[in-house]
Amino acid sequence: MVRQDIERIGVVGAGTMGSGIAQVAATRGYDVVMRDIEPEYVENGFDTIEDSLERLERKDALEESADTIRDRITGTTALNDLSDADLVVEAAIEDMAVKQDIFQGLEAHCGTDVILATNTSTLSITSIAAPLEHPVRVVGLHFMNPVPIMEGVEIVVGEKTTEEVTELAHNIAEDLGKTTWESDDKPGFVTNRILMPWLNEGIRAYDEGVASKEDIDAGMELGTNVPMGPLTLADHIGLDVCLHASQTMYEELGDRYKPAYLLKRKVEAGDLGKKTGRGFYDYE
Repeated sequence: MVRQDIERIGVVGAGTMGSGIAQVAATRGYDVVMRDIEPEYVENGFDTIEDSLERLERKDALEESADTIRDRITGTTALNDLSDADLVVEAAIEDMAVKQDIFQGLEAHCGTDVILATNTSTLSITSIAAPLEHPVRVVGLHFMNPVPIMEGVEIVVGEKTTEEVTELAHNIAEDLGKTTWESDDKPGFVTNRILMPWLNEGIRAYDEGVASKEDIDAGMELGTNVPMGPLTLADHIGLDVCLHASQTMYEELGDRYKPAYLLKRKVEAGDLGKKTGRGFYDYE
């Protein structure tokens, strides 16, 4: 059995995804503990949350004040500060060894009835949970970026994940104001399995001179009714994130997921998209 009454949510990772998850949970009335490995990372997470809340407050998009929501979030560098959480969502880097280490630490500190969720976008839920004594409570809660804005959450079911945990994951995401869909634990799940080849083909089309980057994006936006073309979307996701996801699926699924050469070159040059001020477009 897992806890049904969720009041306190732990978040591991204070980066773009972790801070967004913490913000959304606090906005919906949950007490949140946000943990990262360095104090400066935690502070950066709070800066991101405060900036986002201020923008939403100016648009009159919050039911409570930004300060009230912010005060529900506590920062820490100690994993054992999540021991009294009713649910923990891991949003650390996409590295299997790192995630397995985090989950083993969480299992040591959290009760056996606490759901341990991962925000991974490509890595196997089953593999993340494999070293644990109780893998049945591990589930994928894949939020979309930016978390406060995007409506969807992908629920990913590992080999050992129970129906009870899966159902509760859907309920939690919906209580956070999201709409869910479900995926089996296959590489890339639903979203990235389909999205990454699309992004890479857009990058290849630009690299091969099919059209300008502006016309490639315009063609996809106007021709298929998507809100962003592939090059703009890749910049917003982060080119390093796109490369890592593509590489992971390439290793699992073969040539159709091979990362575009220009994507690798951009990442090697440090032009990672909007977060660094330059990717396929300039954001200075």
